[in-house]
Amino acid sequence: MNPSIKDPKHVFIIGCGDIGRRVAKIWLDKGIQVTGFSRSERTLEKMQQADIEGVHYDLDDPKQQNLINIAIKDNLLYYFAPPPGMGKLDTRMAGFLALLETVSPLPERIVLISTSGVYGDHQGGWVNEQTPPKPMVERAYRRLDAEQQLTLFAQNHDIHLVILRVAGIYAADRLPIARIENKVPILHESLAPQTNRIHADDLATICVTAAQRGRAGAVYNVSDGSNSNMTDYFNQIAKHLGLPRPPTIDWPEAERVLSKGMLSYLKESRRMDNRLMLEELGVTLRYPDLAKGLKA
Repeated sequence: MNPSIKDPKHVFIIGCGDIGRRVAKIWLDKGIQVTGFSRSERTLEKMQQADIEGVHYDLDDPKQQNLINIAIKDNLLYYFAPPPGMGKLDTRMAGFLALLETVSPLPERIVLISTSGVYGDHQGGWVNEQTPPKPMVERAYRRLDAEQQLTLFAQNHDIHLVILRVAGIYAADRLPIARIENKVPILHESLAPQTNRIHADDLATICVTAAQRGRAGAVYNVSDGSNSNMTDYFNQIAKHLGLPRPPTIDWPEAERVLSKGMLSYLKESRRMDNRLMLEELGVTLRYPDLAKGLKA
């Protein structure tokens, strides 16, 4: 741990879903108090079951004032909430920052989960943290907008901000089992894009380490660093589960039968360089490739 950065007295998680609860458990095991925010009653129930203090907070409701009376001085704030489902701007982040302007004093540190999608398509080439963002689809534009809004806010208020650009997340309960069982087709492997992944437990550890060791203003690519493609991903999971491999199709057939959302992912191909994460954060991945993650 960076000796200049002490553990927080209290951790706040905006958007305390699956990853938030994994992060919360690590901090709770350290004896640090955690408060999670969510608009979902089911998520609040899961937080309660995990002994996480839960607060109902709807980022789409500008009248929500839950943060105003919470003492967040010298503490750590995670922002894990997704952007809205449409448009190129993250209006949820804008509303949240407007509310945060009313809080005094402000948190000492913020860690934001963003996405590797902000890099866009690189035709299978490598991207690192110096690669200029070039989003191709609205969901990636929204994530980049959130990054830019929060970066400006942190600079204006002297807040220690770390941004994590995260690859596809997988875990035992986050696998595309239904797609495989339903024999939803996938691209021939020779056509499949290069993809990047990270196990949810490794991501949670990285979120904690980023708060402890991350440089102020830094961006880190978060992936296991293994080279693979989306078709291999589905095939490995099918083999592990003892299921038949999904049928394969070419691009014209894919354009006809696959969803627009899946097609948007298939049209982006890149390899994420994770060396900065490994070197600066000192992370040792429990699952450095999919095979080890599935085996566990």
